[in-house]
Amino acid sequence: MADGKSSSETAGKPIRCKAAICREAGEPLVIEEIMVAPPSPYEVRIRIICTSLCYSDITFWKLKVPPACFPRILGHEAVGVVESVGENVNEVAAGDVVIPVFLSECGECDDCCSKQSNLCSKFPFKLHPWMPRYESSRFTDLKGQTLYHFLFVSSFSEYTVVDVCHVVKIDPSIPPNRACLFGCCVATGVGAACKTAKVEAGSTVVIFGLGSIGLAVAKGAKLCGANRIIGVDVNPDKFEIAKKFGVTEFINSKECGDKSLSQVVKEMTGGGADYCFECVGIASLVQEAFASCRKGWGKTVVLGVDKPGAQLNISSAEVLGSGKILTGSLYGGIKAKSDIPVLLKRYTDKELVVDEFVTHEVKFEDINKAFELLVGGKCIRCVIWMDK
Repeated sequence: MADGKSSSETAGKPIRCKAAICREAGEPLVIEEIMVAPPSPYEVRIRIICTSLCYSDITFWKLKVPPACFPRILGHEAVGVVESVGENVNEVAAGDVVIPVFLSECGECDDCCSKQSNLCSKFPFKLHPWMPRYESSRFTDLKGQTLYHFLFVSSFSEYTVVDVCHVVKIDPSIPPNRACLFGCCVATGVGAACKTAKVEAGSTVVIFGLGSIGLAVAKGAKLCGANRIIGVDVNPDKFEIAKKFGVTEFINSKECGDKSLSQVVKEMTGGGADYCFECVGIASLVQEAFASCRKGWGKTVVLGVDKPGAQLNISSAEVLGSGKILTGSLYGGIKAKSDIPVLLKRYTDKELVVDEFVTHEVKFEDINKAFELLVGGKCIRCVIWMDK
């Protein structure tokens, strides 16, 4: 069983532990005992301390069409302790505290060696049900059925196996229920503002969608010295919450009358925002964000995950004539192994405060309550403790 065994007792052997399995789209997760295989070469087996629920988990929990696949172990925002490592793993060892991340950094390919990209080409990001090197799973249920991985992390399990390119060693003194946020939410939003957009001091920022990613963008924009941070959402209750994260003004997109959302933004900003961030994942909202940014230098950054096959409809004349920039930002443009330690240092120095993100904490056996809270819009981040 998972409890009470040291790494020396379990290294090289399968581990029997509990996991929350998604067996059908939209159905409550089922906590079952599973088998977690030992790590293969270049892999790390991790005992999860805590994990938080991201809306991307909700999206793929609901999804009924490819790339959906079942049964699957979801979860991708976590902190854990290395239990054992496979051959050729030198940068972490048993006992190290780590953050597993969904975006790889091999440190060898042209992209990883460049400051221009965080998109590793040796192990590219994809919605993949396997380990990145071997096209196979490390999870089976007690009947021997294969359980699929999620975003190369699968943290809704007491133990998981992650490729070493997806692991970042961190300071063990950092509270795990704060450190886990840097596996997705905080790093994505703050990185998008600071690294992808490079928000300038005194600028005007508009954030479309005030979920956890949008609020993290607000944190990043505030760190960069933005003068106005305008939040857009359909829920006016979010504005009071968003003020704590740096949002200075609010637009209820349901109350624009006969004007388009972009018209309202342009009127508020005197011609358009310097930076717009789409944090929902709706193609039409990306188009509104692009229309809302200022001609000549406006930059629109897309962070939201849309449904498979969604298409944008922006005229080539507008792209050519406006001089504006439209770009995506996967994981906020940050390189996990290089940038997460820097962000965590800003946290420990109290420059980047993230406590407000964690509104709820539950035990692992109550993981479905976390889903209910997030789906119901009643939490920002809910941390799930494996053993507390």
